Amino acid sequence: MNETIEGILSHYSVRDFKDEALTEAEIALLVKSAQAASTSSFVQAYSIIGVSDKALREAISEVAGKQPYIVKTGQFFVFVADLSRHHQIGEARGAETDSLTSMERFLVATVDATLAAQNMAIAAESMGLGICYIGGIRNDLARVSDLLQIPDYATPLFGLTIGHPTTSSEPKPRLASELVYHENHYQPKGIQDFNEYDDTIRDYYAARTGGKRVEGWTDQIERSLKYATRLDLKEFLASKNLGKK
Repeated sequence: MNETIEGILSHYSVRDFKDEALTEAEIALLVKSAQAASTSSFVQAYSIIGVSDKALREAISEVAGKQPYIVKTGQFFVFVADLSRHHQIGEARGAETDSLTSMERFLVATVDATLAAQNMAIAAESMGLGICYIGGIRNDLARVSDLLQIPDYATPLFGLTIGHPTTSSEPKPRLASELVYHENHYQPKGIQDFNEYDDTIRDYYAARTGGKRVEGWTDQIERSLKYATRLDLKEFLASKNLGKK
């Protein structure tokens, strides 16, 4: 096992950072690392917005459920599925741009942005920094889009907060590889196959919370199935000319 793999396997989310801004050099290196990720057909259909303004961070934190580690962190990044520059090129060249509204184009941009973000996350952790993804910005994408002045043919997807951790932790146990990896064809599992993992997660939560939280992974998933969230996303994306067909 090499240092890169050791770093990947030691990942854990950080939710308490020192009030210490990342340097310009650190941010530049993180962005360069993100840009080195694979991109479908070289379209590079994403943008990254670094949010250093405290008032903006606080407004975004409100959207995301008042998560304090959006405000108190080294730098907060928002990853954007961005086809606006492609639309600009098409308009300037007199080319047909209707294809940019397809679901396929939106998926390409989403995958591009996600690959870039994970490259940034791995680079950050290799630099001794901590990271946490912030999906809560999707609680109100219209508000976040307005705050960050994001144009049509583009939408924010998620945030990534990066900074100097105040404490260290251990990785949260993942599903056993045999429950995730399939050879040649999909191999369905029975509900009983999750029993051992449920026990592991119950022990993990109990230890982390002093016994205040004791639930297995399947319990957590069952609870999440009771309600649908963010049902406005389809309409919002259509308003931005994304994923319409």
